[in-house]
Amino acid sequence: MANINLLPWRDELRAEKQKQFYTVLVVVCIAAGAAVFVWFSAVNTDIESQRIRNNMLQREITQLEQKVDEIKDLRRRREELIGRMDVIQSLQGNRPQIVRVFDDLVRMVPDGVYFTQLSREGQQISVSGIAESNNRVSSLMRQLDESQWFESPNLQSVSRAREGGDDELIPNTFKMTVQISSPDDGKKDGV
Repeated sequence: MANINLLPWRDELRAEKQKQFYTVLVVVCIAAGAAVFVWFSAVNTDIESQRIRNNMLQREITQLEQKVDEIKDLRRRREELIGRMDVIQSLQGNRPQIVRVFDDLVRMVPDGVYFTQLSREGQQISVSGIAESNNRVSSLMRQLDESQWFESPNLQSVSRAREGGDDELIPNTFKMTVQISSPDDGKKDGV
């Protein structure tokens, strides 16, 4: 029998397979490294793109917030102007009313009643005066109550002004309040 040594052939085959293994291992490592690099690059590109979008959105939000503040300021100014216009319109509308109120008040004062002080706060008129008798004050209150321009007369006090002799007329001082009403309010049964 012949002596054939197969060991070097096996060693060469083993060395060749080992070389192929290392080559495939290096190629796989390079491919894996390239894939990781591409993946990191894609993620970084996406992150940078999102940052750019976020910055753009933040700028737009800032601009919109400024516009919202301007709109709020304009609305506040508008409300102020509307309030001023309402005050002016109410003053214009109430201008003839006060003339009518004083004209009506003068017509209702009976003989023997004199006003010493007259003041107005809002829709309430405070009256101080002198009357020859309590009946004259009652007559004034009835006339005020029947008027279209007045309501709720309220007598606060009546007192004698001074003491005198029997032949001397002793006047009474009085204080009262009355509310102004408009005939347009429908509170009275008048025109």
